[in-house]
Amino acid sequence: MPEHAAVLFANDAFYLAFCNRDVDAMDAIWARETPVTCVHPGWDPLSDRDEVMESWEAILTSPTATHITCKNPTVRVFGDFACVICHEVLDQGFLVATNLFVIEDGQWKIIHHQAGAAPPPEDEESDPLDTMQ
Repeated sequence: MPEHAAVLFANDAFYLAFCNRDVDAMDAIWARETPVTCVHPGWDPLSDRDEVMESWEAILTSPTATHITCKNPTVRVFGDFACVICHEVLDQGFLVATNLFVIEDGQWKIIHHQAGAAPPPEDEESDPLDTMQ
């Protein structure tokens, strides 16, 4: 599989775990050997794998967990390191996200996720709820 496609596959696995509220799948996509970091919108940075996984467990098991869709991913591969920048469409609005990946044991694993407020992607309506129906 070409590396760009493999990175997109890993990025899709991240968002699938989020959509399915699957804590085990979310844990599986994050690196274990490489230090990880995460910056959720409005949160302080998390820089310990245990903290990052606890944050995802809290988000994914929350009864108010939002629906999320990844749009317009752009992939850059630099050897064993890759970056995906994409839009996230949520029930409450739009975010732009950066997901960084490294290869561990022959698979792309996420080492950093950061999302923040953004205007709607060019191909989206201004109301994200309109796109969810």
